[in-house]
Amino acid sequence: MSHDKHILMTILGSGSSGGVPRANGDCGICDPDNPKNRRTRCSLLVEYWEEEAIAPPKSERTIVLIDTSPDVREQLIASKTARIDALLYTHDHADQTHGIDDLRPVFQRTRKPIPAYARHFALQSLQQRFSYIFEGHRYYPSLCEGRALEEQGVEIGDIAVSHVDQPHGGITSAGLRFDHRGKSIVYATDFGEVTPEMRALYHNCDLFVVDALRDEPHPTHAHLDMTLALVEDVKPGLSLLTHMDKSMDYAHLVSILPDHVRPAYDGYVREI
Repeated sequence: MSHDKHILMTILGSGSSGGVPRANGDCGICDPDNPKNRRTRCSLLVEYWEEEAIAPPKSERTIVLIDTSPDVREQLIASKTARIDALLYTHDHADQTHGIDDLRPVFQRTRKPIPAYARHFALQSLQQRFSYIFEGHRYYPSLCEGRALEEQGVEIGDIAVSHVDQPHGGITSAGLRFDHRGKSIVYATDFGEVTPEMRALYHNCDLFVVDALRDEPHPTHAHLDMTLALVEDVKPGLSLLTHMDKSMDYAHLVSILPDHVRPAYDGYVREI
């Protein structure tokens, strides 16, 4: 009997750097009674497996984590993810990285450092700031093995990962594309401008998870009109808005967006 390949995406966190609500309880215009407006900081899972029908347990899947937000502990618990095969970083900002120490129990399952990929400049920053994670310290072994995300991309199991540098204020972030047996997921967050190289990499993906911080323009992030224009350019199958702040109410967005564009929410799962 033939086997099908499956690729699965889970939105672990869909909020901006302050989350929704913010630490002071401010939900902005977001309805606090709608659980889809409760957003932890951005992080993502990509998984694949080979199976005839139903999904196997996570122990039999290849699992890739993108970014370790300050909320990653709760995110991994909620998604029942106790192990990962690789870690990818979009960039080195606090809301993408400061949960890295919470990978310690994940490491302890195998006692093998987790491969952690990032662009060379972001990796250097991470290795300096979190030296004990990458080098170990006295009685604590290293949790991660730093690997540069080079121009040719990388293969993690049967998933081909390619990237493009996205303008993000004074730095760049890595926009990521995951391809597997003709199916593709793009994760493009934390960018303030759109380049031709971004459009080329993101074109015709099946699932496009994309930055949409707010309705008003922002100097380092995509606002809603910029994101919708990019969606029309690259023509994905389905787009999910992420990295949304307290001005982006879920129900309101659903009421105004076209059917092929939806707001993401924490815990959203989609198989392609």
